[in-house]
Amino acid sequence: MSVLLPNMADFDTIYELEDEEDERVVSEEHLPRYCPEPVVMRGAGHITVFGLSNRFDTEFPSVLTGKVAPEEFKTSVSRVNACLKKNLPVNVKWLLCGCLCCCCTVGCSLWPVICLNKRTRRSIQKLLEWENNRLYHKLGLHWKLSKRKCESSNMMEYVILIEFLPKYPIFRPD
Repeated sequence: MSVLLPNMADFDTIYELEDEEDERVVSEEHLPRYCPEPVVMRGAGHITVFGLSNRFDTEFPSVLTGKVAPEEFKTSVSRVNACLKKNLPVNVKWLLCGCLCCCCTVGCSLWPVICLNKRTRRSIQKLLEWENNRLYHKLGLHWKLSKRKCESSNMMEYVILIEFLPKYPIFRPD
């Protein structure tokens, strides 16, 4: 930007520029960032206890091609399935006992199942958070366990959401 000075006496004078740059910075912050829709992994098992299926499918979604290796994806889903395989049979047994004794205990016999299901969900969330910190945040992905409405009915189910983290503009200084 060139400024014409009328004489040399004004050479050392500092002039403030107008707020054009500030407007540019504000507009950069509000730029729409392209972020694809999250990948939804629904439960693929044949047993569901309080919306939590007994396994997730290890088939690699084509949307994740180029983002993560299929082997890493399969390993992560296998870890979640191992956690479900360890915890869900106990939940099913307590559910059956709770249903049989429900009339005598006025519904209190279902509390152990609810608590065990909550513990299973928390262990899966911790596992997914560990996976995120270990690998997926570096790749621009975020895995989380989320509650969604079933497509076929009015019931709720737990799914694994794989979200794409937005890319921040690197041309702006910190």
